Amino acid sequence: MKLFIRLLFFIIGLAVMTFGVCMTIKVADIGVGAWDAFNVALTEKLGLSIGKWVMIDGAVLVIVNSLLLKRRPAILSLLTIIIIGSLVDFWLVTVFDLFKVEGLMAKIGMLLVGILIIGIGAAVYLQAKFPQSPIDNFMLAIKERFRVNLMMAKTIGEITALIPAFFLNGPISYGTIIITFTVGPAIQLFFPFFEKSMQRLQAKY
Repeated sequence: MKLFIRLLFFIIGLAVMTFGVCMTIKVADIGVGAWDAFNVALTEKLGLSIGKWVMIDGAVLVIVNSLLLKRRPAILSLLTIIIIGSLVDFWLVTVFDLFKVEGLMAKIGMLLVGILIIGIGAAVYLQAKFPQSPIDNFMLAIKERFRVNLMMAKTIGEITALIPAFFLNGPISYGTIIITFTVGPAIQLFFPFFEKSMQRLQAKY
């Protein structure tokens, strides 16, 4: 039963998180997160869906993380990124392709709500303690390899995606800055609540 609860948190958390990600992608003209900007740019330049590029990025990062840490590749994290990529494409096609967001205030509002939803989803999925996405592992690998703090590692990871996104004319704007500095606090805001919820459920069952 405990495994089922963890699996439930994992799937629901990823579904909610990717829904929030797609909300920010929907208003990409005011800027999206670094990795999303990179994937949107790749889609526009080379084709394939955004979700497919999420998977490809993840597969490359599994190898990069392995080289940074001089360990075997975290193959199970590929499962996480495949689910994330599939859910991104699912939400973009089934929900976010059906309407347009007009007006600057509406777009900013959608961006901010999307960030909150990302925070909720990530806070839920992290409770499962299943393999994290290669992007999350990339940040941790940078931290361990170069002996920097988590904030610096996150910054380096974001810049790694921002540079190619910039040269590919990806959707980088003030929204990118907002996302970069608010997603972490959003996750931290909701994390304690879902941590206690997980503990209560596991104690009950």
